[in-house]
Amino acid sequence: MIVRMRERVVAACDGASKGNPGPAGWAWVISDASEAPARWAAGPLGRATNNVAELTALERLLAAVDADVPLEIRMDSQYAMKAVTTWLPGWKRNGWKNAAGKPVANQDLVVRIDELLRGRTVEFRYVPAHQVDGDKLNDFADRAASQAAIVQEPAGSALGSSEPPPAPDAPAKSAVRRKAGGGTGGAGSGGGASPRRAGGSSARTIKAKFPGRCMCGRPYAQGEPIAKNDQGWGHPECRTAAAG
Repeated sequence: MIVRMRERVVAACDGASKGNPGPAGWAWVISDASEAPARWAAGPLGRATNNVAELTALERLLAAVDADVPLEIRMDSQYAMKAVTTWLPGWKRNGWKNAAGKPVANQDLVVRIDELLRGRTVEFRYVPAHQVDGDKLNDFADRAASQAAIVQEPAGSALGSSEPPPAPDAPAKSAVRRKAGGGTGGAGSGGGASPRRAGGSSARTIKAKFPGRCMCGRPYAQGEPIAKNDQGWGHPECRTAAAG
């Protein structure tokens, strides 16, 4: 369904991959005048990387909104944002080769996004992911993409879907708030550790002392629960997916 409006629209999009690569999904959400979610859509991608999911979410959002509508797009993927705002002109000049002379990754999606951006007024705004009391539109898109990745089914307002629930493998925000203060820190943490079940075994989670980036490519915030995996620290759900 094409959204046809003429006033400036604030939207968000996000992608998710459970394992990177793994079961993946995309989502976008368009706000009303008060920046509350008004229309949204999400869908499965089968097995894909997080970067493919992020780019697909952007492509689907641009395709869903009439080209005459000025857009503010909020994203938590610096890769997807830089791909279309910073790196794309150089890639085109170099015949779709990157700085190393190799073919641009996910070129088909980048080319399609480039086509959809032509002649449009679009402002990209980076918003950090998984923040307590963070950007509500980004949080909505994140939950919808995560749910689509897990259940591998389409959803959205046009399908009569209700607001997407928190992903089953995502820490509840209320729990993050309760843990946000106090505690003693260990290496890479700002507080005490707590046990968490992962793949049928106990997995130690701690609160991140500093912001960082998970093996899935997405960032985590200071104070957010993280767990150890083979490549360092990251989201507990990514550790679970990698172990499965």
